[in-house]
Amino acid sequence: MIRFTIHSPETAPEASRPILEQAKKGMGFVPNLYGVLAESPAALKAYTSFSEILQGSDFTLQERNLLWLTVSRANGCTYCVAAHSVAATMGKVPEADIQAIREGKSLSDPRLQALRAFAEAVVETRGWVEAHPLEAFRSAGFSPRQMIEVVAFVSHKTLSNYLNHLAETPLDAPFGAFAWEAQAARA
Repeated sequence: MIRFTIHSPETAPEASRPILEQAKKGMGFVPNLYGVLAESPAALKAYTSFSEILQGSDFTLQERNLLWLTVSRANGCTYCVAAHSVAATMGKVPEADIQAIREGKSLSDPRLQALRAFAEAVVETRGWVEAHPLEAFRSAGFSPRQMIEVVAFVSHKTLSNYLNHLAETPLDAPFGAFAWEAQAARA
């Protein structure tokens, strides 16, 4: 097993330091994911820039948080499910919906359920989405632009999810209340 360094602003490569310092200033701590990503300034910059860019998608704050949580669960990422459960709580996703996503259950809102199901289908089929989730997504009022944006959200989260799998990134204390275990994550 390769051990990854979890960098701080003091130990990170020079090009990663400003991003880690900005994260610490904005969140009050440097998430361990960022500390791991910091080993590669290019990867850290790509991840944080992509996150910022996705804020400008056609999705609402609630829908964006739902997407990040859904993709993290579909990829079996214990770190990101916990982190995005916290973010979803702050991002207007109802607690019942957060719990439903974490447990792999349907959402009560048909529109949000169509979004969740489509995002899961993109992950699970690697983009070869069957007709039902695709048609449900379109019938729920989502546009072709948003279909493309779902793929972008999947791409963004896959970067962090897969790195967390490789690094076995330890969960930060602020996310501890939302710790999550994947069922058959490696299946």
